[in-house]
Amino acid sequence: MQTELVIFDCDGVLVDSETLGNRILVEFVAEFGLILKLEEAILLFKGCKMADCLAVIEQRLGKKMPQDFVTQLRTRTAKAFERELLPVQGIEAALDKINLPICVASSGPIEKIKLALRVTNLLPRFEGRIFSSYEIGSWKPAPDLFLYAAKNLGVNAQFCTVVEDSILGVRAGIAAGMKVLGYSSKSEAIQLEKCGARVFYSMYELPDLL
Repeated sequence: MQTELVIFDCDGVLVDSETLGNRILVEFVAEFGLILKLEEAILLFKGCKMADCLAVIEQRLGKKMPQDFVTQLRTRTAKAFERELLPVQGIEAALDKINLPICVASSGPIEKIKLALRVTNLLPRFEGRIFSSYEIGSWKPAPDLFLYAAKNLGVNAQFCTVVEDSILGVRAGIAAGMKVLGYSSKSEAIQLEKCGARVFYSMYELPDLL
């Protein structure tokens, strides 16, 4: 099927935020007595909605977190993004070569997505075509967010290609009936392939895969 719309996840696909965001999380939960390694946190939380992350943290700690925990975490993460966030290597060159409509569909709140794109200078490329799970109350691996983005932009699901880096995101794209390209490290490639993605390892490869 010919691609008529490319739907990008944000974290780990457009912006190099997985390590940075999880580092802030690891540092914060340590203040409450939960010691996590960074690699462990990335495996646990990659692609997950915040409510599920919070449930895992509380289950491991055996207690409820303060009511403002998520607000504090988002504030700390936003400050770290402002200071340190970079685009994924090669994404700008890839976007320059992709002559197709593009959009973003992410599990994060719209403010977080826009912040991440703004500080990495990617926002002008996606302005007006940013879709968040919080808009529709449905999170990956449900297909709803991708279907919502496609419907808004007037493209049938079968003509959409999703670019994802998480198992939950790949499952959502497959469930939506879309082609899925999995941006991955060599170590995680098998998991994404098992979910139905065609795996690639560098954003410089992406235009040719479309």
